Amino acid sequence: MIKKDIKSMLFEELIDWAQKNEHKKFRAEQIFSWLHRQNVESFFEMKNISRQIIDQLKGEFYINRIKIKKRLVSSMDNTVKYLYELEDGEFVESVVMEYVFGKTVCISSQVGCKMGCLFCASCKSGYIRNLTAAEMLDQFYSCQKDLGCEIGNVVIMGIGEPLDNYDNFIRFFKNISHPKGRNLGFRHITISTCGLVDKIQMLAGERIPVNLSVSLHAPNDKIRKKIMPIAKKWSVDQLIDICKKYVKMTNRRVTFQYACIDGVNTSTKHAVELSKLLKGMICHVNLIPINPIPERSFRPAPSAKIYRFSEILRDQGISVTIRRTLGQDINASCGQLRRNSLDV
Repeated sequence: MIKKDIKSMLFEELIDWAQKNEHKKFRAEQIFSWLHRQNVESFFEMKNISRQIIDQLKGEFYINRIKIKKRLVSSMDNTVKYLYELEDGEFVESVVMEYVFGKTVCISSQVGCKMGCLFCASCKSGYIRNLTAAEMLDQFYSCQKDLGCEIGNVVIMGIGEPLDNYDNFIRFFKNISHPKGRNLGFRHITISTCGLVDKIQMLAGERIPVNLSVSLHAPNDKIRKKIMPIAKKWSVDQLIDICKKYVKMTNRRVTFQYACIDGVNTSTKHAVELSKLLKGMICHVNLIPINPIPERSFRPAPSAKIYRFSEILRDQGISVTIRRTLGQDINASCGQLRRNSLDV
């Protein structure tokens, strides 16, 4: 008998299991709480569950575990990067960042990435597989346990494309936000995508008001196609149209990530073009000084040029910020995460 991953199961699925096996509904609530509040690693840690039920659980399910293989702390800003080993021997990275409003963890959604964005390190070692909901949850739970504190925000912005792992992301979201579990509020969860238009449409249809962050990085198709292969499938206009629908259906502002690459996308002309593209839309633009990776010769745009770019957007009524670089000395910044970048 192949055992099932119990931490990836939805609350409703645990209730169905309990009722099918003639257990009271509150037993499912207790089990779910042990998994997602107390974060137990063994069924025997479930102190208020009878030995009979524990034996049954052991026979049908397993509790996923990930191991911290390496932990690096930035000397610049206390950012912490984790290298996690999964049960099949694969590796992913996640990062905990400290802001004035609290700690945020950036987790991975896949082992590797197939999107191929030229400025990102995550796809350089190839795509292996999707992460399960439990593997995504365990990055969050493990960071909290290691740091000994509550983490108030999670962004699915690490290795991989979350919407390419749609079903597992939905399970992750429903479990981490469930009142019987961690009960993390919708406003504290952000999903980042390079622009899978069909999946954004599906997500909007879920009516789940999760924060949506879209990697735009260019004001037109010509530039975007050069740096992001996904642009060959969906145009900038198609992407903006679906984002407008997302805003309307969820009542949530969309954030557009814009990596500032010198000589590629940061001229005055590009800023004006981007302003026209986003004019009148409920959105925010986050300008990112691009972080270096060895495989590419892309250079970050000078600070003065990025500031001028932001001023043009602001003058046109576009909400804009320039992202503060965190964890750069440990390769924990945007676009620098890899599935096997640390010696193990």
